[in-house]
Formats: sequence, structure tokens, C-alpha cells
Amino acid sequence: MDPAGHRPPAAEGAVRTLGIGEVVAALEPAFPGVSASKVRFLEDRGLVTPERTPAGYRRYRAADVDRIRLVLTLQRDRFLPLRVIREHLEALDRGERPAVLEAAPSSVEAERLGRRMTDPARRWTRAELAQESGASEELIGELDQYALLPRDAEGRHPAAALAVARAAVALADHGIEPRHLRPFRAAADRELSLVERAVAPLASRRDAGTRERTAQTARGIADACLRLHSALVHGGLEQGDD
Repeated sequence: MDPAGHRPPAAEGAVRTLGIGEVVAALEPAFPGVSASKVRFLEDRGLVTPERTPAGYRRYRAADVDRIRLVLTLQRDRFLPLRVIREHLEALDRGERPAVLEAAPSSVEAERLGRRMTDPARRWTRAELAQESGASEELIGELDQYALLPRDAEGRHPAAALAVARAAVALADHGIEPRHLRPFRAAADRELSLVERAVAPLASRRDAGTRERTAQTARGIADACLRLHSALVHGGLEQGDD
């Protein structure tokens, strides 16, 4: 790469990335006045995390550009502060669908981008998962080894695996390795068993709409389990500060 940030053509099969100038050019038609300093500001606020070359240049994946586009759309159309937008992005990273992204007259573009970022039908190879999450293929392999990454019969990973990989990258920065995460797998399995037992009476019915009601109930119970887990962990941290 030369000092101007140009990059030689990608090898066949490689995922193409953009320099910050190319990102600005891609965004400018929809967001006149957007600048490189604005994109860097969003990075400083933790809203996007581009790759860095050995020379320190920023390189943005298509998912990063979608993320920036979503932030700018929510700022422009919904007047949301960055703190709130970051919370919505974190929810998207967990595979959730924040209500703010549901199609309202002023948020059609945000809703479309949100769906593209969390497409439940999307499946990832190990290499694609590493590329999108920022994890090394070695880290992805270790997560797979400890059964922390969901996969389908063909060995491809669903959207939930991307959230797992991103969390593992963040934890690895603090010296927490995949082998340390095995208790999370065991706890998740126990919670899944609890949810399945709770919805079993509803699932046994044969009337119309049972499947959808069962799925909604299961998601509600799972969300309550996650809130309980979060409250217990944060409560323990607060006690430790006393």
C-alpha cells in the first residue's frame, strides 16, 4: 500500500476493503458533508472498528460501511445521540432487533440496513467469520473446538456465531481465552433446557399459530434469563467495589 492509502488489487477470493477516502466517497451521495474526520470520530466513540494494516492505515469492510451508514441514518432521521445508537448497535451485534429499526416513515433506510446486518439466513464459513469479526482463524478454530460456535449440518455458521466471535475477540484483549469460556457453554445449555421445559406445554398444542406463539414465548423467557444473568454479574461487581 502506498502512503496515499491505495491498495493493490485483492487476491482472488480475498474480501475487499476500503480506505477511509473511499468510504467517504461511498457515503457522500446520501450524506453530503460527511468527512474523514467524522468517520474517525465514530471510531473514537466505539461505533465502528476498522482493520489496521501493519503501517497503521484503516481498512473498512462492507459491514463497517453499513454500520457507519446506519449510524448516520439514525442521527439524521431519528435525531438519536451516539450513546443510544451505540446501544442499538450492541443489540444488533447480539443478534437482536432493536425496536427503533422497525419500519417507520423516517427509518426505512435504517430498518433495511439493520436487516442486512442481522440477516438470520446468512451463513458464514470459518474464513468469512474471522474476516467479519476481526478474529484470527486460530481463535475461530479454538472457539469451534470448545463447541462455542453454532453451526449447521454443512459446517457453516449462523449469525449468532458472529456475535460469539466478536465477544471472544473483546475478551481475548483481556487475556481471556476460549478454554476459559467453557462454563458459558454449559450455562447456556442449562438455560436452553429450562426454556424448553417451560414452553413444552404450549408446544404440545396443535392449534393454529402454536409454533409462532411458542417461539415468541421462548424468546421472552430467554431474554429474561439474560437479564437475570446480567443483573447477577453486575450486582457481584458492585459488591466487590464496596
